[in-house]
Amino acid sequence: MKIRAIRAGRQSLNNKKMKDLCTARRLEINGVVQGVGFRPFLFQLAGRYDLFGEVANTSKGVVLIVEGEFKKIQAFTNDIQTEKPILSSITDIRSEEIPKLGYTSFTIQKSKPCKDRSTLISPDVSICKDCLEELNNPEDRRYEYPFINCTNCGPRFTIIEDIPYDRPKTSMKHFPMCEDCQKEYYNPLDRRFHAQPNACAVCGPHVTLVNSLSENICEENENSIDKAAELLNMGKIIAVKGLGGFHLAVDASNNDAVLTLRKRKVRPDKPFALMAQSVDAIKKFVHVNETEKKLLESFNRPIVLLEKKENNYNLALDIAPNNNYLGIMLPYTPLHYILLKKGPEVLVMTSGNRSDEPLSIDNDEALDAFGHIADYFLIHNRDIYFRADDSIIQINKDKTRFLRRSRGYAPLPIYLGKSYPKVLATGGGLKSTVCLTKNNQAFLSQYIGDLNNYKTFTYYKDSIWHLKKIMDIEPEIIAHDMHPGYMSTDYAKDYVSAQKGIKIHAVQHHHAHAVSCMAENQIDHEVIALTLDGTGFGTDGKIWGGEILTCDYTSFTRQAHLEYIPMPGSETAVLEPWRMAVAYLDKAFGNKMLGLDIALTRDHKKDKLEFLQQMMQKGLNSPLTSSAGRLFDGVASILGIRYKITFESQAAMELEAVSKKDLDCKAYSFSFEESNNKKIFEIKLGLLIKEVVQDITSGEKLSDISTRFHRTFVDMFVKGVLKVRQNTGLNDVVLSGGVFNNNLVFDNILKDLENNDLKVYTHTLVPAGDGGISLGQAIIAGAKEEKLNKG
Repeated sequence: MKIRAIRAGRQSLNNKKMKDLCTARRLEINGVVQGVGFRPFLFQLAGRYDLFGEVANTSKGVVLIVEGEFKKIQAFTNDIQTEKPILSSITDIRSEEIPKLGYTSFTIQKSKPCKDRSTLISPDVSICKDCLEELNNPEDRRYEYPFINCTNCGPRFTIIEDIPYDRPKTSMKHFPMCEDCQKEYYNPLDRRFHAQPNACAVCGPHVTLVNSLSENICEENENSIDKAAELLNMGKIIAVKGLGGFHLAVDASNNDAVLTLRKRKVRPDKPFALMAQSVDAIKKFVHVNETEKKLLESFNRPIVLLEKKENNYNLALDIAPNNNYLGIMLPYTPLHYILLKKGPEVLVMTSGNRSDEPLSIDNDEALDAFGHIADYFLIHNRDIYFRADDSIIQINKDKTRFLRRSRGYAPLPIYLGKSYPKVLATGGGLKSTVCLTKNNQAFLSQYIGDLNNYKTFTYYKDSIWHLKKIMDIEPEIIAHDMHPGYMSTDYAKDYVSAQKGIKIHAVQHHHAHAVSCMAENQIDHEVIALTLDGTGFGTDGKIWGGEILTCDYTSFTRQAHLEYIPMPGSETAVLEPWRMAVAYLDKAFGNKMLGLDIALTRDHKKDKLEFLQQMMQKGLNSPLTSSAGRLFDGVASILGIRYKITFESQAAMELEAVSKKDLDCKAYSFSFEESNNKKIFEIKLGLLIKEVVQDITSGEKLSDISTRFHRTFVDMFVKGVLKVRQNTGLNDVVLSGGVFNNNLVFDNILKDLENNDLKVYTHTLVPAGDGGISLGQAIIAGAKEEKLNKG
């Protein structure tokens, strides 16, 4: 027995040594692992550990086989997680032992088809440090080549036609590589090893400068970018084709050029975004903290909202009138860097499109759409398969707050706390996005925009098709907003009619807002939801927007809201907020409103004011609303700040701009009143409006009145939430809705709720506004369907 045990021990030891010396494993890696240099990284890592095998892209991710010593394979696997390429992210690594196949080298194989397509697509990212150095090096063969890239940078999402991410499935398929580029592409020690958009001036895309008639204006030996920079310095408007579409660019220090752009684009007031060479260049006219600096310089390169300094330096005054912030981004393509190096230090870079239409991505389309706006067009011949507007972010409490989530971020997933069915959520009507869910991931589309015309709706439908294709998600459930007039609602119903067997769920707008915040924070229990925005169709057929709910993923209860006020002229009251001012004044003063000595009654004819009063009394085209956005509009107009708007939220933004930063002041009066069924209470506004008017007639400063109004708004909803906590015992609160883009409101509601020992959850991954509601719709529809299936 003893001899037998010794022999067994020796055999076990020999087996262990054999395992240490020679084994084989198959690894399947999922996540953002294509188009980010992942296979070259694995090739070099395998070489470091003397491992043999192969690696290939599949439509699920990356699959590799490695053979070698057991300990080296273990170390290799650990290093995949810790040393992965900067642009990659790994969601899952599955490893299994397989029989040895006798590899004698490590190779990169052609992509392999796979039935289950689940790889994640990288967003477009900015030029990396190495490529930037080559771009600026006169000795480098890619010196000032505007399409320089490598595995660590460049276009991704906007040039992908399908997965796996290989050159034949991108818009680079039209540009066969020259011999030098091929050598880089096939050299495992080169950073362009298997970089799909790899190119140079010999074989790749090129830039051309044309006029509005599509005529080349450069001489034979004249550089198109140099000429464009020269024209920018002269005050001309240049349409520049970038990664995800066109920008319209002018010198940001030339006020005449800025005013000309505003006039031609029919954009009288909306702030223009800026692009600057560096953070140092913008410190002259905006405040930048370390968190904001890091975000500006990140490879995502969003537009970051930064607070203006009092000294405007030499910027044009009309870039962002009546606004305390400037939206600024750093260059993210080689072309941008060259333009800023040779042209103005700071450029206006606003979206290149017709008013209310999507961003232009095609050269001919751009010439047709804004040939009357741009003096010249800096175009190129690399196709953009999918447009992507610039993302817009502000930093608040050291966290990112998205106003628009698009280029640099889409279509990366939001990770959920559990798996969900395959749902397509069609979003709302404004700032539209769509969302697809699969397993524990939710994929939000890039920003699409307002669904109010055929071209945007076509772009919307194309975006759904493209996202479904590259994510391989065929939805089983469709979710849509309850509003019967939204084009997104029509799309959902038509989709279900065309494909039998698909379930459909209508989702209330503010419930979707609340659940979008819950989902990104992975909360799945009942909460108090404070949802404040401009428009959302309510279950009673009225227009909601100043709401306190209690909700979970499948249901909600309305606990409180701003009192209902008529909107004389319906949607016209959104564009002409003086109408909302009349509605609030009429509610507070009745016929005495006409005798008030304030700017609004002096600036509008008496018969016009009386006509609106009659409309409201008779209920003609005057739907009722509890909207917080309309309250801001109304107060801004009562103060004479803004009677008509030319872009969404303009009146509210200008009301915020005149307020003091510190809300340490006395609030105006307001009251709570229980409704008839005594289950819901209303926040009554009559006292607030009367006291605002009293301050106006007493000669108080606009800044003081605006500050007191913001203080009152915060108090109304903080006290309302505390009242709901007392009634329900709930202590967790989510904040959602576009009003939370107002920093005074957000900061003070958050602070006051936390000071009352409430746990508050906010948005950091998706917009608080309507760009985030598709996420909430998807989760609600999936949760409801699961609940129905469980009986």
